[in-house]
Amino acid sequence: MTRTSPFDIELTPELVIRAYCAGIFPMAEDAGDEDVFWVSPDMRGILPLEGFHLSASLRKAMRKSGFSIRVDSDWEGVVEGCASVGKDRASTWINGTIRAVYGELFARGVVHTVEVWDGAELVGGLYGLAIGAAFFGESMFHRRTNASKMALAHLVERLRAGGFVLLDTQFITPHLASLGGIEIPREAYEERLAAALEKRGEWSAWEQRQ
Repeated sequence: MTRTSPFDIELTPELVIRAYCAGIFPMAEDAGDEDVFWVSPDMRGILPLEGFHLSASLRKAMRKSGFSIRVDSDWEGVVEGCASVGKDRASTWINGTIRAVYGELFARGVVHTVEVWDGAELVGGLYGLAIGAAFFGESMFHRRTNASKMALAHLVERLRAGGFVLLDTQFITPHLASLGGIEIPREAYEERLAAALEKRGEWSAWEQRQ
């Protein structure tokens, strides 16, 4: 993984967008550190939209859960869930700077959330950026079994409906690998990214299809 030192220039929404288009993204060491650094992994995690898979038993369990999906309705709830330390994460890289800048990108319609609700309770979700026909997944969380998988399944279907061609996961975890995530070299990723940025995905195409 290539990583630069913390930078002194102000992190702005415009700078973040340019960075993603160049194949790099910002992170922080932890929530209490206001410094941010750029990251460009040697091996990039992606989830091929045609390669995403859920087992039949998992699909059945998700249908029986009674959970519902919403998008773009609770940015603060999703980022708080993603930034919370729990049994599945000992720390978080989402600091105050990242919260503020990505919150502005959410207000501009660049950052999107997929939320899983159990009645009036937010039990899982994810967020990321939609630029061109690429979606850059940032983080996900769950407070109920299978909630994050349900969010990811909806994201994949929404991206397919909207003509997106790249789902960037930055890194690969065992969880993502079990769902079809793979790693590709930086050079191959940059080729896919360039092709995706030449196209335009439609985030709202899912609603139009219903």
